[in-house]
Order: sequence, then structure tokens, then C-alpha cells
Amino acid sequence: MNSPLSADSERKFRVLLVDDHPVVRLGLAQLINAAFDLCVCGEASTGREALTLWETTSPDVAVVDISLEDRNGIEVIGDMVAQRPGLPCLALSMYDETVYALRVLRAGGRGYIMKQEAPRKVLDAIRTVLSGNVYLSQEMSNRLLNHYASNSTAPLALSSELSRRELEILMLIGRGQSTSEIAKNLFLSVKTVAAHRERIKEKLKLENANELLRYAVQFALDAAPVGTKKPSIDS
Repeated sequence: MNSPLSADSERKFRVLLVDDHPVVRLGLAQLINAAFDLCVCGEASTGREALTLWETTSPDVAVVDISLEDRNGIEVIGDMVAQRPGLPCLALSMYDETVYALRVLRAGGRGYIMKQEAPRKVLDAIRTVLSGNVYLSQEMSNRLLNHYASNSTAPLALSSELSRRELEILMLIGRGQSTSEIAKNLFLSVKTVAAHRERIKEKLKLENANELLRYAVQFALDAAPVGTKKPSIDS
């Protein structure tokens, strides 16, 4: 693949946009189409549409929101990579990079950028993954380097080992829901939720329910959309 930074590129690189907010897609499309080396080849509002367009529009890269109406965007990225190995996907989200970036990378994505970043950085992120490199913020890159250098078992690594269902339950625990409330909201039995709680404790190396609750509250605070007021964990 030719470098997208080359001023004499013979063609523009094709970008597939996946986001369930039309206004967001419109803004991204205007930004991308104004670039000298990029153009939007398709737009999808759901995971199902995204996978169809991923096959039919021949994009060079996909920019995917991780929160879609019908599916988790991280799963969609995993399916895209499985369908067309080697083609890059970039996650673009309002949710905290420190919570989800590692999961995106493990699903096969090539980068993560938050929606409040400057337009120039969004374009930089797209060009970075098109060039075959990984794009993360400097802060997140430093966290990962420090984690692997110390071989730590910090929450950054541990929470990435949870399944999607376990993450949902962890989030609801952190929001103060009881086992029965979680079961009702997720259409599961109380017994099933209790089993998930035990697996979460085991994976996170937590000793008891109090440690699980404290971890879950901090996780829920960290995962809140940017701009949301985050109360103290002890409040």
C-alpha cells in the first residue's frame, strides 16, 4: 500500500464510516472528504450495515464507533478483521480510551481515538493506521508500555480479560444494581448473574464482594462518557 501521506498519490484512500449518529457521520464525512488523500466510500449506522459495506465498497480503512444500536462496535471490528485480514480499523468513541483501547487492539483494531480530539488528530489517526501503524494517544501508549515493562496485573490488563457479558455485569454492579436487578435488566436468571459475578472476581483476582464492588464502581466511573461528571469513588 502506498503511503497516504504522499502528496502525489494516484487516488484517495477509501474510508468506511460506522456510527449510529447521522450528525456525527456528516461531520466526519465533511472532514475526510476535504482531505487531499482521503474520501468516504460508505456510511453505516449499524453493525449489520457495516459488515455488508465492508465487503461491497472496498474500503481501505474503517472508522467505527464502539457503541452501536444493534451491536458492540468492538465485536464489529473483530468481524471486519476476520472478513478482510490486513485491512485496518480505527475505533472512534466518546468512551474512555483507557478502558476500551486494549480490547479494540485485541479484537484486531489498529487504533483508538476519542471524539473530542481535534479534527487534525482524527485525520492523523486514519493516516497512521493506513500506514500500517497503531494509533493511540501518548498517554495510552505510555500506560501500555509501562504495563508491559512491569508485567503488571493492574486493572488495565485485567478488565480486558472479561467477556462482553462480564463487562456489562461489572458496569451494572458499579452503577449500584443488585444481582436481581441485573438479572431483570439483562434477561438472565439470578443464578446466572451470580455465576458471572464469581467468574469476574476470579479473573480480576478479587477476594470478596466488597473488593468487587469497589473495583466495579471505579470501572463504571472510568468508563463514563467524557464530559460526564465523575464523583469520587468514596462519595
